[in-house]
This record gives sequence, structure tokens and C-alpha cells, in this order.
Amino acid sequence: QVQLVESGGGLVQAGGSLRLSCAASESIFSFNVMGWYRQAPGKQRELVARTSSSRTTNYADSVKGRFTISRDNAKNTIYLQMNSLKVEDTATYYCYVLRVSALMPKAEYWGQGTQVTVSS
Repeated sequence: QVQLVESGGGLVQAGGSLRLSCAASESIFSFNVMGWYRQAPGKQRELVARTSSSRTTNYADSVKGRFTISRDNAKNTIYLQMNSLKVEDTATYYCYVLRVSALMPKAEYWGQGTQVTVSS
């Protein structure tokens, strides 16, 4: 099974920055889509940022201009740079990868999550 390990979360003051990392147990070349989701207590998990194998990116409106998703193929790692953090960004952040094949059912994997807490 593919393993995804997130790191980089923590407690930060509003306006501060954090960089989340997601290390995959296999080459990220094998994934069509990679992204970050977040979930606050009592709320639905939501997409934060996503990048595809074609290098297109998508961001939630709430984080556009503040967050940046990137990848390092050599390190099998996905990053989420978070700047100008707001209290509303407080959540558990999850790494997500998807592999789509015409011959097999889709395969998707989630990390265990890393907590981000932004204080005012």
C-alpha cells in the first residue's frame, strides 16, 4: 500500500507561515492528481489545493494568493506553502494522491493528517 506521511503542522500566529510536506512511499510520477485537503472539527473535509500530472493547479477560493502547492519528484514529496495564515485556516490537513487508469479502478490514498492551528 502507498504510504503518505505529512509533517510541518503546528501552532502559528495569524499572519504567519507554515510549510507542510507530504512524503510518499513511491514515486509521485505514478499519480495523476496530488493535493491537500483540510477538515475542521464538525465540518466537512474540503479541497485546499490540487495539482495534476500536467502541472495544472487548483486552489480553494479562500486560500488563493496565500497558499502554494508544489512537488519535488526526486524526493517523492508534495508541499503546501501557507502564508498569511488566518484563524479560519485552523484544521487538520491531509495529503491526497490519486492514480487513474483505463484498465483498473482508481486508486486513492490519504495521509494521516497534520494539525495546523492559527491563533489570533
